[in-house]
Amino acid sequence: MRHGKKFRSLSRTKSHRKALLGNLAAELIKHKRIKTTLAKGKELRKYVEPILTRAKHDTTHSRRMAYKYLLNNEQAKGLVKELFAEIGPKIADRPGGYTRIIKLPPRVGDNADMCYIELVDYNELLLADAGTAKKKTRRSRRGGGSKTTSSAPKATTEADDLKKIEGVGPKTAEALTAAGLGTFAAIAAASADDIRKVLDQAEGNFGAFDPATWPEQAKLASEGKWDELKKWQDELDGGMPAKDSNSEEE
Repeated sequence: MRHGKKFRSLSRTKSHRKALLGNLAAELIKHKRIKTTLAKGKELRKYVEPILTRAKHDTTHSRRMAYKYLLNNEQAKGLVKELFAEIGPKIADRPGGYTRIIKLPPRVGDNADMCYIELVDYNELLLADAGTAKKKTRRSRRGGGSKTTSSAPKATTEADDLKKIEGVGPKTAEALTAAGLGTFAAIAAASADDIRKVLDQAEGNFGAFDPATWPEQAKLASEGKWDELKKWQDELDGGMPAKDSNSEEE
């Protein structure tokens, strides 16, 4: 029974589980974003975030503890150096929550839940989108001051219907949303090369798609210019597939 058990054994012994999490933590620090199962991702987040907290204070003890959790191997030497020289200063102002888990469709074969786990300060697309939003401030209610309301509109995180862009089908929209491009504004702010990289990294066959006109289409959609978008889409002369090849699976 699991009475009082607050961690996942991942079907491994203690030593095997420690080696697994140490190797995953090393890969996350090295690549900044890795793909794994959802259960491993949740356990890795609890394992690696204390290491990242120590990276904010460059002391001998912190380096020794980080070296210990990265399994004391030859690879750990370079990773510890990168952790304290590059990652530590970048996350210095963040009070926790250094990683983000993005859920993915189940794995083909065993239907295991999959996810991306990444360092939030290294996703350039989401950082560029968040940089345009107004920073919120906290005001104390002490002293009986009157409550003020902000006239600025609240930022919405609801995903748009990306299938309204010519060439984007259900599977493509799902891959773009998983990479943080779930709105017309996000796609309009990205370049065609950025979208191409997202499709290349996504799980699926997206090599036949050409996102050259997607940012311009998304810009018209975000501005509500649907008539101009429809007219332009009618004039497209075979520049991209008219339908997602994966849509037949829906």
